[in-house]
Amino acid sequence: QVQLVESGGGLVQAGGSLRLSCVTSGSNFRAYTVGWFRQAPGKEREFVGTEFRSYGRTYYADSVKGRFTISRDNAKNTVYLQMNSLKPEDTAVYYCAADRSIILSQIEEPGAYDYWGQGTQVSVST
Repeated sequence: QVQLVESGGGLVQAGGSLRLSCVTSGSNFRAYTVGWFRQAPGKEREFVGTEFRSYGRTYYADSVKGRFTISRDNAKNTVYLQMNSLKPEDTAVYYCAADRSIILSQIEEPGAYDYWGQGTQVSVST
């Protein structure tokens, strides 16, 4: 069973930055597509971005494009989400998710990912 642990969340003022980490206990992390999702209170879980199959191809939701960046360090079994120019509407619990067989057309679908972390809270104040 793969375990994913998110960290790096916290409180930040609008315009600030945070770097989230997703560390996995899996033994073949290079094989995984890792996505980031977020869920604000009372709202549905939404897609943030994905690094597809570790090929270096990243895809982002329109709401975060140009502000958020996903990167991967396979030696550390870690995927990062660098968040810059944060806005109050970015406030949410952020989750990382991983899957070994997901296809490109499924990357925005939470149900396509087999493994999920517990989430880390990001709060952006005005």
